[in-house]
Amino acid sequence: MPLKTNNLKYTINIKSFLTLCLAFISVSNTYAQEIIEDEVKAVTKKVDSVDTTNARKVDGVAAVVGDFIVLESDIQKERDQIKASGGSADGVDDCQLFGLMLERKLYAHHAIQDSLPVSDAEIRKNVDYQIQQFLQQTNGSMERLLEFYNKDDEQSFRDEMFEINKSNLLAQRMQAKIVEEIEITPEEVRAFFNKIPEDERPTFGTELKVAQIVAEPQVSEEETQKIIDRLKQFKADIIERGASFRSKAVLYSQDPGSASKGGKYTLNRKQPRMVKEFRQVAFSLQVGEVSEPFKTDFGYHIITLEKIRGQEYDVAHILLTPEVSSKAIQDAKERLEKARKRIIDGDISFADAAKEVSDEKETKNDGGQLINPTTQDYNFELTRMDPELYAQIQNLKDGEVSLVLKEEDRTGKVKFKILMVTGRVEDHKADYARDFLKIKDLALEEKKIRAIEKWQDEKIVDTYIKISKEHRDCDFSGNWLKNN
Repeated sequence: MPLKTNNLKYTINIKSFLTLCLAFISVSNTYAQEIIEDEVKAVTKKVDSVDTTNARKVDGVAAVVGDFIVLESDIQKERDQIKASGGSADGVDDCQLFGLMLERKLYAHHAIQDSLPVSDAEIRKNVDYQIQQFLQQTNGSMERLLEFYNKDDEQSFRDEMFEINKSNLLAQRMQAKIVEEIEITPEEVRAFFNKIPEDERPTFGTELKVAQIVAEPQVSEEETQKIIDRLKQFKADIIERGASFRSKAVLYSQDPGSASKGGKYTLNRKQPRMVKEFRQVAFSLQVGEVSEPFKTDFGYHIITLEKIRGQEYDVAHILLTPEVSSKAIQDAKERLEKARKRIIDGDISFADAAKEVSDEKETKNDGGQLINPTTQDYNFELTRMDPELYAQIQNLKDGEVSLVLKEEDRTGKVKFKILMVTGRVEDHKADYARDFLKIKDLALEEKKIRAIEKWQDEKIVDTYIKISKEHRDCDFSGNWLKNN
């Protein structure tokens, strides 16, 4: 929860906080990911023990941390990367950036020692996303992008980005492992809150509680059966007549994210990103098997399992979405207009109308109350609210029912909704009872940071670290120079 104060000395150590934030920004990476061997003579070799006494510097070796090095040029490249990804390093000097890079190398080195898993498919996906983001800064010109990063061709750029992402993902996995079992008790939360002087306690912004009632046009049974029969025909063509699943996906699938790739997705058992029904069917298949048609919120699918690679499943699917008639759309709108009139006339409360009318299963039994996905409670901070939701409620008075609003998603699916602001808390100083969940999050974050600091202090002592004389005057937050 963002705070309207800059005084957080009782909440977090600012350098550690900056470290924690930047370490999880996947696109603000350094270019010092090469692993070294024997001695610092070439940046593509690996070491078991490093003797830099007579080593020849390549691009100026600024530091060695375990199996990794940081080059002199990496500090400016780090700053350029943050800027290219839309971030800002204003107010962060070169010594602070250098310290952040040392910390990431320390995490990555020990992630390797602890054999923490990093998926090549996940890394490639990150690289693809990052390159697309960078291309937006060059108006889609790969030539300008390669020139900016001084690369001869796209493949060498991708290869280097792959190593960068691998190192940073290792660092993220290590940080996550350090704090994964950390919990906080109510007593610890109270102690954390009480140690903040009253005049320095954070201020939380205006928060709203919002409820909604949703009406979705209903698909006819005839249209549903037509879609199911068509998918069954696709399956028969593939199994009995040898048709290509991928070709049918390209020609007929209505999934804009995968149709052009033949419906291909890669699922990982440890990373539940796909909808539950899709995963359940995919993980139940044998290699080469084609599923029966099944339903998700997106429509009806068939899936084939192409390959299993450890925890990763390569699948392809075909999605068909039933068409909704214009009459069904009009019926949904009228149904919601009638519910709105009953609420305004006082015949029924908004909460009871949600239970009776709403088609949104996640909220209907809770009176239509929306859950903030970030905080997992009912409160939405006004300045952090989703822009679309804010636009819909910004002119509503407390207890006022909105007009019937029409929404259409990227697949063309239409639904209608009405909203109400059901509660409001104005700007206020942190209150232990009212803001317990937000205070708990701050206290837990501080506890995690303290655990990371303790781990870092211990590992710095146990890890081979060499800082060049040009950087030994930096005022590091960690004991990188091993002075004590």
